[in-house]
Amino acid sequence: QAQPVESGGGLVHLGGSLNLSCVVSESIPNIQVMSWYRQSPVKEREWVASMIHDGKTTYAESVKGRFTITRPSAENTWHLRMNNLGIEDTATYYCNVPPFGMGRGTQVTVSS
Repeated sequence: QAQPVESGGGLVHLGGSLNLSCVVSESIPNIQVMSWYRQSPVKEREWVASMIHDGKTTYAESVKGRFTITRPSAENTWHLRMNNLGIEDTATYYCNVPPFGMGRGTQVTVSS
């Protein structure tokens, strides 16, 4: 069973932007929901955002207005656009796509 693969992380300056991607190699008919999570060494895993099957999105208060989930026409790809990044956004970001589970994550580091 394919595992989601996250990419797009990196080092960015305070206030900068990044665009993360989540790709599942298998076809995903009728996906109900996908979610982004993040975890840093000093915090427990935190839910960041979700997109459900009809395209509606929800966001944690800490990222609302700064982060956006999009889904291109390809069925098995999602993006997380992150703007105005702060130090507190430093974490490993994971996507979760049932029934494929969670990927290995991509590291985002925001420097001052």
